[in-house]
Amino acid sequence: MDSSQTKRIAIACQGGGSHTAFTAGVLRTLLRELDASHRIVGLSGTSGGAICALLAWYGLLRGDRRLGIELLRSFWTRNAARLPFDALVNLALVSINRLRGSIALPEISPYSFPETARFQLTRLLEELVPFAELPNLVHLGSPGLLIGAVEVRSGMFTVFRGARLRVEHILASAAVPNLFRAMHIDGAVYWDGLFSQNPPVREFLSEIEDASDKPDEIWIVQINPQAVAAEPVRVQEIEDRRNELAGNLSLNQEIAFIERVNEWIAKRWLPKERFKPVLVRRIALGLDLDYASKLDRSSEFIATLMAHGEAVARDFLKTV
Repeated sequence: MDSSQTKRIAIACQGGGSHTAFTAGVLRTLLRELDASHRIVGLSGTSGGAICALLAWYGLLRGDRRLGIELLRSFWTRNAARLPFDALVNLALVSINRLRGSIALPEISPYSFPETARFQLTRLLEELVPFAELPNLVHLGSPGLLIGAVEVRSGMFTVFRGARLRVEHILASAAVPNLFRAMHIDGAVYWDGLFSQNPPVREFLSEIEDASDKPDEIWIVQINPQAVAAEPVRVQEIEDRRNELAGNLSLNQEIAFIERVNEWIAKRWLPKERFKPVLVRRIALGLDLDYASKLDRSSEFIATLMAHGEAVARDFLKTV
């Protein structure tokens, strides 16, 4: 196919804990079924979405989509609560968080207990991705990777990028403050990217000068529902919706700005050498899930979300 007919696609993966197993399913289908009419030129992600974006990106860097597909499966299979004790702890964590909307429970700082979960996550990521090799794999024309986090003390949004990526950057993006201690990197202190860009989107466009090198489309793998059917009334429903709206805030702002720029382009207010219209599409989770389930690592739940992601992505590809 003529390269001028190939659509340049950037994929942005929203964060959302265990719900991002859905993202893994989506990416597995896209890696498996996208043909030469679409080229993935960039990925971004926050928190669990950052992990999924990383694994898919590494497969693309190696020129092996099947590797990316397998890494996504392997991560979520191994991250699931499979052993009896792990499953018991997982059940307790999810149940306690569901009770918070009904009764007063003590809050426990992540600084009060060992960082076992972070150590396990670090080891798993390093087994799947050889971070030291990344600088040798990234070259001109490679797809980009953007990882979102926030610097706690300054409040500044931070985006970590491909070739210089370290496992610490992924851990920073996933440092949910009520579960993990802040991540210290080079004198800075980071929390989960859910507090900044969820996920990074504008950098797909703002960091590229030539319009022809920018994505033609940005596909958002969206975890938090944009709309709900009914007014939240119970305490737990209110907390769930607050979490969803907060998670969508920066994303909706960035999409609104892209749509505004598209309007300016249509009015010929911007130079065509630097700007082109960009279509934003959403691949939405679309299940009615509560906040507590974002902490659920049960094997059955993870498998259900991944299968749902694969099915939704197959339906999505019929529309593009």
